[in-house]
Amino acid sequence: MLANSPHGDLPMVRRLEAVGFRAWPAASVVYDGSWQVRLTGGHPSKRLNCVVPLDPSDYRDADIRLEKARKRFAHYGRQLVIRETPLSPKALLDKLDENGWKIIESVSVMTVDLGAIDLPETLAHLPTHDIGRFIDASLAVHGSDPAIKPAMAEILSAIKPTMGLFLMENPGEGPAAVAICVQDNDLAGIQDLAVAEARRGQGLGTELLSAALRWARISGARTAWLQVVDTNAAALALYKRFGFREAYQYHYWRKDETA
Repeated sequence: MLANSPHGDLPMVRRLEAVGFRAWPAASVVYDGSWQVRLTGGHPSKRLNCVVPLDPSDYRDADIRLEKARKRFAHYGRQLVIRETPLSPKALLDKLDENGWKIIESVSVMTVDLGAIDLPETLAHLPTHDIGRFIDASLAVHGSDPAIKPAMAEILSAIKPTMGLFLMENPGEGPAAVAICVQDNDLAGIQDLAVAEARRGQGLGTELLSAALRWARISGARTAWLQVVDTNAAALALYKRFGFREAYQYHYWRKDETA
């Protein structure tokens, strides 16, 4: 539950942001003051290619810093994206709005107390240690471009906390579902949970999420967290059934070039 503050529970936001960065590490991370500049040339994920202001009071020289970031992103062939969290300076957001920037996506960060949910007593699915096999399954389930496989391998290899790679597949049928669980001390982050389009509606997401959360709880995690785009109604319904509740939202801003 967030505190009755205009920014919410900032200590919890900071902690979830920190574990989120470790759970999905960008290839290049530099700081401009408290603004984290994240870039990953081989992967299009907005989480890996954005500027994240991390101090509500750090707004000085915003125009200069935005232009500097824009040039850095252009060097990577990317358009500058700002990720707004409750830690972002309001003055910066006002400036973005005034200058024709638009919110292009909103994401809910959700948490659940692992001790308060009913999970199977046994693990129906054990995590695999075969990163290559998991990446192939993930790309197939998502229908992603195989060209991002090297970047995915780099991302997963760079994850420092304990990581569980979960997948469901039947011989001759190909991969059916995938999930990543990253345990960072008492927090466990669910990443990349997806079910192949042809296998949706069969309870596979529930089954694999249950296995990942059970593994996390056995491993010592007390709270699970995840991030989900607010337009993904099916995923939101699944997570709410498990007891996940929104801790805060974040938003991606991009310059409206037609403005």
